[in-house]
Amino acid sequence: MNTDKLTNATVKQAVNALQTNDSKAWFALFTDKAALYDDGNKMDFKAFWQKAIGHERFTSIDKVENNGLDVYGRFHSDQWGDFKTYFKFHIDKDGKINRLDIGQAEY
Repeated sequence: MNTDKLTNATVKQAVNALQTNDSKAWFALFTDKAALYDDGNKMDFKAFWQKAIGHERFTSIDKVENNGLDVYGRFHSDQWGDFKTYFKFHIDKDGKINRLDIGQAEY
């Protein structure tokens, strides 16, 4: 899967960690109290990703917006199948991701 469209270095590291099932690298990019919203619903960040890493991944990156922070693409989940998704990253002043909004996308 090609990540050349990803222009924000932190976002690219996060997507690469997700793609390679590297939970250590994934969690290292986030603050200790990172917020996760899935289709607008607040989720437990750590519990969600401990289950998802290794079972969910992008199959294509279709577009990137908002200075590289918003990623849209096709996604595969072992549990939910294949669908279009968005990942919207929020990065704090220290360069750590402090919020991630994910969900199904229509574009």
